[in-house]
Amino acid sequence: MSLSAILFLFLTHLGIGIAWTLILVPRSAGVKFFRFNAGLVVAILVVGMAFRPDLAVLGGVASGTAFITLAVATGAFLIYWATIGRVMAVLRRGLLWVGLAAGAVTLIAQAVAVSSSLAMASTVLAIASFLSSAALLGGSCTAMILGHWYLVLPSMDITHLQSIVKFHIGSVIVRIMVVSVAVWLAISGWEPGLEPNFQRYVLSSAGVFFWQRVLFGLLGPAVLSYLTWETAKIRSTQSATGILYVDFFTVIVGENTGKLDDVFLQLAL
Repeated sequence: MSLSAILFLFLTHLGIGIAWTLILVPRSAGVKFFRFNAGLVVAILVVGMAFRPDLAVLGGVASGTAFITLAVATGAFLIYWATIGRVMAVLRRGLLWVGLAAGAVTLIAQAVAVSSSLAMASTVLAIASFLSSAALLGGSCTAMILGHWYLVLPSMDITHLQSIVKFHIGSVIVRIMVVSVAVWLAISGWEPGLEPNFQRYVLSSAGVFFWQRVLFGLLGPAVLSYLTWETAKIRSTQSATGILYVDFFTVIVGENTGKLDDVFLQLAL
């Protein structure tokens, strides 16, 4: 897996994840909130497509169905962004759902392609890994932006932030479960003479990526999302937003190192 493939997967997962979480935010957040996030989604997906790896990389993760549906999703989100608050109000909701559906198909198609090139990753586990990765990235980013939006709309109901933080906590739990299953399969499925050896890897110098993945990508968000929930409960939006900035950083580090671990371990982390 090349660096371009890692960036391609990370950015597409982030963009699609942000788009998914927009349906969790009430309209009372305002047109500008949705316009900003839709534009962010389009920018991230376009940059991600610019890092498109060679067609043969990871079983063709950047070709075929996966790339076609990614292009459809990007186009739908672009039109959604260009029309929100302006025209085509009747069709706009449909455009969003077309983009969300195409994004989901993209992640599934990517997972199927990747699982064919990773020796120790089943298709089902790869799909679960990609979907949970997008949910975690999108939830943390949208929660951070929504928390900041209370500076724009101070009168916005605190339950909006509480709801997205609940989703983020749920996505952290699911992500931990998926990674735990992947690690368990790596340990239980290893046989003498079979490479890579998971236990040898995590205790080697290269294993620093795995421990960074656990610390920043799983334990960090677990603690920080809980702290965010506690501050949101007492309506301290500025404190919650500050924690969410750190939370989003740890999620970014964790998800990128998780994809680096895919290179060494040949399983979906």
